[in-house]
Amino acid sequence: MSMFNKLKQIKDLRGQAKTMQNALAEVIITEEHHGVSITMNGNMEVQKITIADSAKEHLEENIKQAINNTIKKAQMAMAKKMQEMGNMPGLSDLLK
Repeated sequence: MSMFNKLKQIKDLRGQAKTMQNALAEVIITEEHHGVSITMNGNMEVQKITIADSAKEHLEENIKQAINNTIKKAQMAMAKKMQEMGNMPGLSDLLK
């Protein structure tokens, strides 16, 4: 494979990655743990945190658990979205 073809593949992969990133930004996941609610997008960016008055006693632990639960749910949503969009063609060729 020529250097030109590899550079073109890299450019194509960047475009595909940007498309994937934009699609994942639209996936919204909200998870609640003992009164702490975390909303995150598919790019693992926290969008919102809500804390109920009842959650303030064990706030640090509840926030930690809510974030970890949300990340797990976001990872599952990301995997599903990536599967729906198909893998990124050309990646395996580029890594040869």
